Order: sequence, then C-alpha cells, then structure tokens
Amino acid sequence: MTNQKTDEIDLKVLVGKRVRQLRKSQGLTQSELAEKANMQESYLAGIERAVRNVSLDSLARVLAALEVEPIEVFRFGGLDTGEGLEGKQATIRLLAAFLNERSLEEVELIRRLATDVMATIDSEKNRQE
Repeated sequence: MTNQKTDEIDLKVLVGKRVRQLRKSQGLTQSELAEKANMQESYLAGIERAVRNVSLDSLARVLAALEVEPIEVFRFGGLDTGEGLEGKQATIRLLAAFLNERSLEEVELIRRLATDVMATIDSEKNRQE
C-alpha cells in the first residue's frame, strides 16, 4: 500500500510557490502585494510558505492584485520543485498531473519523445566517459 500523503501533489505548496513566482516576476515585495491585496503581510507570507490554507476569497484578492487570470496560479510548469529525492518525486508527481490532462495519444507521443531524449542523454554520457 502506498502512502497517500507522498502520492498526492501538495497543492498548497505549489500554489504558494506560484504566488511567490508571480509576485517576484512583477518586482513586488510581499509587503507591496499584501497591501494591494488588502491583507496582512504575514498572511501572504504564510500562503507563499504553504503554512496557511488560503481561502478562495483570499486567493482571488491576491490574483486581482497581481492582475492575472485565476488559471495562472495553477500553471506549475516553470516551478522549481526542490532538490534531491524529495524534489525529484515532487517533479514526477507534477509531470504525472500534467500528463493526466492529456489524451492517450499525446501521452504516448510524450513517452516516445522522452525515451528518445533519454537515449540521447545516455549516449552523450557514454561518449564523455
């Protein structure tokens, strides 16, 4: 039996990281964004660090302050998910969630492409050794 907690995507962590990424991409400090979103800076910091369960109302205020569409907070593709085994597992879960939204044909195409890319990487490694 697998551990359900490790198999789940931690949405709270991903949303927090994405809010931070969006804020920083606009050159805003936590204080500035919190003021624009009409919330306490400590609450915003808690969202970004994933120690707060953000309500939909609060998330809507943050997104309005950032002037982005709600879907933007769920675009996790460019996130740094961490280092080491934990980061690798988080990245694999994120990839699985992404692939789950695609058709079987698209998933199979991506699998074949990944196989080709890995063969190229392995070949390059062997050539350098």
